[in-house]
Amino acid sequence: MDQNLDISADSRERFARLDLSRVPSPCFVVDAAQIERNCAILADVAAQSGGHVFLALKAFSMHALAPVIMRYLSGTAASGIHEARLGREKFGGHVATFNAGFKPDELAQVLRVSDHVIFNSASQARRFRPQLLAAQAEGLTVEAGLRINPEHSEGWNEKYDPAAACSRLGAPVSRVTEADLDGLSGLHMHTLCEQGFAPLARTWAAVEPTIGPWLHKLKWLNLGGGHHITKGDYDRDGLIGLIRHIRTTYDVEVYLEPGEAVALQAGILVGEILDLTENSMPLAITDISATCHMPDVIEAPYRPDLLGELPEGDAPAIRLGGPSCLAGDVIGDFRPAVPWAVGDRFAFLDQAHYSMVKTNTFNGVPLPALAILDSRTDDLRVIREFGYDDFLNRLS
Repeated sequence: MDQNLDISADSRERFARLDLSRVPSPCFVVDAAQIERNCAILADVAAQSGGHVFLALKAFSMHALAPVIMRYLSGTAASGIHEARLGREKFGGHVATFNAGFKPDELAQVLRVSDHVIFNSASQARRFRPQLLAAQAEGLTVEAGLRINPEHSEGWNEKYDPAAACSRLGAPVSRVTEADLDGLSGLHMHTLCEQGFAPLARTWAAVEPTIGPWLHKLKWLNLGGGHHITKGDYDRDGLIGLIRHIRTTYDVEVYLEPGEAVALQAGILVGEILDLTENSMPLAITDISATCHMPDVIEAPYRPDLLGELPEGDAPAIRLGGPSCLAGDVIGDFRPAVPWAVGDRFAFLDQAHYSMVKTNTFNGVPLPALAILDSRTDDLRVIREFGYDDFLNRLS
């Protein structure tokens, strides 16, 4: 497959061929072929640059596809003990674990399943150094790093900008001293969100004069996630060149931990029209809930893409909302190519990353089923359905 194709258009074409009635509703359907395509691109970047690419589990943690993903990537990036265990037990490879605030008992477990443990502050690194040394004395090969805040903002949304003013994430680089790096093996920096290469290049230019001298004494640099590497217009040659520069100039290993790039345009969320009504405009009640199944619609906010939607002005808009009692459980206004009737199926595109990991059972709304499609063969498997017990056992 052409690495520079418009994967958004390609995704529409692939999922337009799928009979949505083949899965329960609601249901996440993830295309293994697209996951593999994305991972092959990431593997090519790693091979050409000499860097290493991890899957950020916070964005996509469907371990049923771990065998596909781990044919191409070097490991996983975790955000705590549960993700670290998932990375070690289901994915394998390297496990790099960052947490803004470790608990001593959880850190003890994290040290046993991680290759890199990344602390959020120099004081935290000093506080847990005896615990780290004790683990290493037991024969564990885990190494520690420090997350820095480059104090250079490229964020398009302050809510998702780790370098925003007063950010709690990372040690402000202007306040880090060389003494703070004692006992550490690497540095971590993550400042991007769904962005191209240029913001990374600008961030590196801003921070290299400060951290460059430190890197000569360290073993690795982790450039975090937020890189849209698998988009057709991403400057992959620029990224490869930057990684090569860092590796050769400072003699360190370089790691990337994209999440969205692994699952970009790889999945849909299938839903069903439950009722059609009107209140100053056409309304539709669906079994997809914004607050339960795609909370970024409310939190970010953003408007998901509807499979088979007409351009604005070509049809009257219908406001879609979920089945919960939350007044704000509204997905958005859409223009279906074919007028909906009660019982019709529909789907939102690009829902494999983040939506899947953020689902919840507020108001007793059922969780979507999970299915894996291989668009190359049309093989489709429903791998998990959720029921009352999943709701019942959450809080008691």
